[in-house]
Amino acid sequence: MAIIKLVKITKMYQMGAEEVHALRGLDVEMNKNEYVAIMGPSGSGKSTLMNIIGCLDTPTSGLYELNSTNVSDMNDNQLAKIRNKEIGFVFQTFNLLARSDVLHNVELPLIYGGVNSSERKKLAREAIDRVGLGDRMHHKPNELSGGQRQRVAIARALVTKPSILLADEPTGNLDSVTGEKIIDLMKDLNKKEGTTFIFSTHDPKVMEHADSVVRLADGRINGSGARSSRSLARR
Repeated sequence: MAIIKLVKITKMYQMGAEEVHALRGLDVEMNKNEYVAIMGPSGSGKSTLMNIIGCLDTPTSGLYELNSTNVSDMNDNQLAKIRNKEIGFVFQTFNLLARSDVLHNVELPLIYGGVNSSERKKLAREAIDRVGLGDRMHHKPNELSGGQRQRVAIARALVTKPSILLADEPTGNLDSVTGEKIIDLMKDLNKKEGTTFIFSTHDPKVMEHADSVVRLADGRINGSGARSSRSLARR
């Protein structure tokens, strides 16, 4: 069952007198609980596609359905509600509040969502336990390793039980051993949570674990289709 459906998606930016076509008629479907890697060189449209999937930007034309809801033409307030309810974000640079402990960092999406204090602390503790950091709940980011900080970011992304989790180069700032542990954790959570994981990545290990790969070049799908088998992803 497709949780994400993109039909003839285009994105055009006006830069002075020049029109920049970042996406050129993409057709992409991603299924519930799928583990998807988005690949492409700089300027391929990878970041633009991630922003549209994450409801951080809207397409110039085309249809985007998330959970069978058309989000293509929503206004900023509507998109903000969709982001808070349906989408979790994991960033390469972690984006944690330096002066707040792990528990408060993971609570943040619930605070924005208006969840009461006792319920959000309960949900945040559960999310922290799921990423194996129950004994670090009251540590601040500067007291954690890079891998632990990324685990906090993953817990924060999952605490609202989103439909999709978007990760922008989640292993980019980690050494290879730590990066592999994070990949294994996310794959395990992908199986257990029922959440669709979507990665923008250059890391071949992420691609090896992917159920499907979306390859972009010059704003188009690079190849015969949007989805490829795992064996093709490894080539």
